Amino acid sequence: MMEKPHKKLEAWKQSMDLVIEVYGTTKAFPNQEMYGLTNQIRRAAVSIPSNVAEGAARQTKREFSNYLHIAQGSLSELDTQIELARRLNYLDEKVQNAFDERMERIDKMITGLIRHLTKK
Repeated sequence: MMEKPHKKLEAWKQSMDLVIEVYGTTKAFPNQEMYGLTNQIRRAAVSIPSNVAEGAARQTKREFSNYLHIAQGSLSELDTQIELARRLNYLDEKVQNAFDERMERIDKMITGLIRHLTKK
């Protein structure tokens, strides 16, 4: 069986939980958003653990770090889309705040991983 180093990473585990939360929340979005904002939010969320996993499978620390930076970019994208959903009244403030806290925790974990990989 293939060893999967990403499954040991808390950043991966937490971002997988975030994806589940995003899917559950976006189910309530208006149907006309299915191919718009709903799809964008889901893709950005899925991109976070996917890039952590892909990076962890790479051969060098530099490559891993690059994928972690991409994951952080997806987090920023998701943050913007969650804010937009709030402004469109698809989310209430409480839900947005919960997402914000979770995304901030994941961002700090990824930053910690990048620091660990890039220190000499």
